[in-house]
Amino acid sequence: MIPLSDEHESIRTPVVTIGLIAVTVLVWVFVQGAGLNPITLAASVCDYGMVPGELTRRVPVGLGIPMGHGLACVIDDQAINWFTPVIAIFLHGSWGHLLGNLLFLWVFGNNVEDSMGRGRYLAFYLVCGLIAAAAQVASGPRSPVPTVGASGAISGIMGAYLVLYPMVRVNMLFILFIVPVRAWLVLVYWFLLQLAEAFAELGPLRSEVSSGVAVWAHVGGFVAGVVLVKFFVDEVRVEQRTTGTHPVIAG
Repeated sequence: MIPLSDEHESIRTPVVTIGLIAVTVLVWVFVQGAGLNPITLAASVCDYGMVPGELTRRVPVGLGIPMGHGLACVIDDQAINWFTPVIAIFLHGSWGHLLGNLLFLWVFGNNVEDSMGRGRYLAFYLVCGLIAAAAQVASGPRSPVPTVGASGAISGIMGAYLVLYPMVRVNMLFILFIVPVRAWLVLVYWFLLQLAEAFAELGPLRSEVSSGVAVWAHVGGFVAGVVLVKFFVDEVRVEQRTTGTHPVIAG
């Protein structure tokens, strides 16, 4: 099932959500070549993606990781590696990866931004992204594989949405039909899928069950969103949304 929209309207234009989408698209186009050149794409993921083993220094420098088409990503110890947990939030591996993440960000992000205010929302997004990165590193400190994508930060947004608006209906595309489903059901179901896959990766068949998706980042980001939302939410804004004292903008 794919979320298309929700039935909760925004009071204010979600400037930060739009800005995050714009920056992510610009990075995809101008840094990663819009995925059109496999060498450019592989180089961006290798150079700027987060590699757990580089951060923990538990993978030997010089080790090469195949990236297809005769390419390899070589482990290094450059200073930029310490900034990759943030940089990687704005990188993606394919058009599908990019568009899927941005769809989830738009559907769930605009209302969370409305409830926090722009500055708090941006900080929340980045903090959840960093916690998601930490969870991924903790799950595989020796991993030499680059990790990219906004899904950890967006998972935090989804966790916040669950706390703030569990009863709002989300319009889900199911095969050829659009079905309104309560947000809590959508988000809990999604989280349980991530959790099941994450624990499966810790089992003896780890190499066979791994999907290549950073599911521990999803789990860590979602939990961070659930726990931290109350520290970032603006209760006045939530009250305004509840009472409808301001004009609304379709979101």
